[in-house]
Order: sequence, then C-alpha cells, then structure tokens
Amino acid sequence: MTQENDNHVKILFRFYSDVLDEWTVETMWANTVDNDKGLYKIDSIPFYAPLVASDDIVFAEYDDSEQMLTYRKTVEHSGNSTVQVVIMDKAVDINNIRDIFKDLGCISERVNDGYFSMEVLYDTAYRPIKQKLTVLEEKGTIGYAEPCLSDKHKNEM
Repeated sequence: MTQENDNHVKILFRFYSDVLDEWTVETMWANTVDNDKGLYKIDSIPFYAPLVASDDIVFAEYDDSEQMLTYRKTVEHSGNSTVQVVIMDKAVDINNIRDIFKDLGCISERVNDGYFSMEVLYDTAYRPIKQKLTVLEEKGTIGYAEPCLSDKHKNEM
C-alpha cells in the first residue's frame, strides 16, 4: 500500500509484544478523521499491536524522537476484533488455514509462512470462529491469541 493522498497516513505503534517477547514497533495505515484533533481511523489489520483493531479511532501525534505520527491512545473502539494465528504443524499450508477463516467471514494478512493476523468484523459471529480455532489448536495445527477481542465477541462465548 502506498500513501495515496494526504488523508491516508502511517501511524507508529510502540508496545511490548507478548508474541515476540520484546519491545517492538509496528506501523499501520489510517485515514484522517480530524487532523487538528489528531484523530485517525485504523485502516490495517494489526500484526502484533495489542488492544487495537481495524476501524478503531485513535489519537496520534507527531513525535520528534520517532520522526512520525505516533499512537497515544484509542478513542473509540470499532467493535472489530483481531486474532493472531501461528502455524504449529509445518506440513500445513498457511493459505489453507486462512481460507478456512475466510469462509467464516475473516479477512487476514499473512506475515510469513507460519504467522498471520485476522480481523473479525463487528457483525461477524465469533462463536464458529472460536470453535474452529479451538479445534485446530487441540489438533496441534495452530496456536492463537486474541490480543483485541471486542466486548461483543467476548459476550458471544
């Protein structure tokens, strides 16, 4: 994705990653909601960043030390959720697993052959997704984390 216009910006997130077990940074695309107030709508699926999902409205400001717009806090949650998936069985093709969740309404972004992150939109039923995640984890096919599970999706369990 390239910066298409002034309304589409990159925001830096600095956080401790439980997945990577270290402090890390991730940049995500966002659309400007109100530049003067520093409000932006996330237009990416987070790979590692916790507690943020696509379509969330965040407050970010230019940080001199980072030399770019930097996340400060989430202002409004979209109700979308983010699930991180690690392929544990190396004989399994990651795209086959991604297709299983695509059929359940999830869009995903692949990081490499062994890891992807997917979004569960607010109006998507989470129970069948959670059931499939659990079955695949019990088989040893995947491991997964729910770093940003919306209240709606939590309440479906």
